Amino acid sequence: MDIQYLLWLQELRNATGGMFDEFFNALSKVAVDLMPFLPFVIFWCVDRKWGYRFILTLGIGDLLNGIIKLTVCAYRPWIRSDLIEPAGDSKVAATGYSFPSGHTTEATAVYGTTVAWQHKRRRWLAVLCGVLIALTGFSRNFLGVHTPQDVVVGFSVTLIMLLVVGYGQRKIDGDDRKLDILSIIGVLVVIATLIYITVKPYPMDYVNGVLLVDPNKMMNDTFKACGAFIGFLAGSFIERHYIHYEIPSGSKNLPILGFIGFLIAFAWKEFFAPATIVMALGGHWGNFIGRSIMWFFVVAIWPVVITKNTN
Repeated sequence: MDIQYLLWLQELRNATGGMFDEFFNALSKVAVDLMPFLPFVIFWCVDRKWGYRFILTLGIGDLLNGIIKLTVCAYRPWIRSDLIEPAGDSKVAATGYSFPSGHTTEATAVYGTTVAWQHKRRRWLAVLCGVLIALTGFSRNFLGVHTPQDVVVGFSVTLIMLLVVGYGQRKIDGDDRKLDILSIIGVLVVIATLIYITVKPYPMDYVNGVLLVDPNKMMNDTFKACGAFIGFLAGSFIERHYIHYEIPSGSKNLPILGFIGFLIAFAWKEFFAPATIVMALGGHWGNFIGRSIMWFFVVAIWPVVITKNTN
């Protein structure tokens, strides 16, 4: 039934001459290329506590998504059926196994946390973010790169994590001892994840002597998630114990420093890390170290720069 649904959407794409393809492709790209930087700017410039909540939800969501993907090892729709032809460059841009949807995970983490943050203050923004979650999930089906169950599970797992993170923050916020214990547990989880994904068996299906899916490539996104989470844990420990960052609200330099920080993080993720560390160390450890540096920069380095340049 899932493939039949995707084929129906494919017929709809073809019948409309692909006029909606770019719209849904843009929604997908915004969810993973731009929105994951929003938590950083919120942490630096708007609300430290909510910034932490955004970053933690996104980090855990990506980590869980990677673990589930590499456990289930579900092939993409076009591998399961030759009749599926994804729209545009979606087939090339899609990374990792199919289940669950990473785009839906990141959209739910960022837009969903925004809903939790703004549902009483700016109801229109909360409603807009809810719509964007639904549209981003649907876009993965419409473009032919994910099945409905990929989207539903990506949304559901992240929603649960969003609620758990919010509950945990309310219960232990300000208790550094408990936060340090959780940080140690987080490091152990990352180590266990890395061991698990590197030693577990993967499907090695060949067609005409060609491997359908290379497991080594499928691990890259999870190495990124593990690296990001380690960078966050290390950075948050230093920030909480030594930096004690306070947003310099009202400083005329704050908006430009927030924008510069975004540009640095974006350039590092999209250009400099792939051209340096990833190229030197490969897709696994290069991505791990590259993301570690970026998230450590966000939580422990740029707050110091902002503080020193706004006093």
